[in-house]
Amino acid sequence: MGILPLAYACFVFIDGRGQKIPAWLFAAVSFGVGAFALLPYLALRQPNPEFPGSKNIFLSILDSRWLGVILTLGTVALLGFGILNGDWANFIQQWQTSRFIHVMSLDFCLLCLLFPALVGDDMARRGLNNPTLFWAVALVPLIGSLVYLCLRPPLPDTEEAMATA
Repeated sequence: MGILPLAYACFVFIDGRGQKIPAWLFAAVSFGVGAFALLPYLALRQPNPEFPGSKNIFLSILDSRWLGVILTLGTVALLGFGILNGDWANFIQQWQTSRFIHVMSLDFCLLCLLFPALVGDDMARRGLNNPTLFWAVALVPLIGSLVYLCLRPPLPDTEEAMATA
């Protein structure tokens, strides 16, 4: 459950630059409680198709394709391990009897379903107008969003863009 909050952080910290509410607080708490921390942010945020200002080193790391590649490789490794070594009968039994496993599974599903709420604005900030790409990311849970992080073009620095204009 650490990979998905980190993937959200790649969107939320950049999106939060143009919001009235502090996105960093919601993103940080999401590492502990998942979607329950991000729901208020997603409900209160305004559409934000532009990135004001310049990227600092932290935002540059979150905007990096390399971070997307690392997250994708980690996810593929964990999924492969789970598929090859997982015990689905035990998971179902745990899901039915353990509230923790039940809530974590539902949280994972909710995080996957809510991802498109941020992707549209992220695509607009990067000048991507491709409905097929949006729907590919939206309809392929987890892997779609991670592949998008690997392939998305870097966010243009507003100050650099103004200097070259």
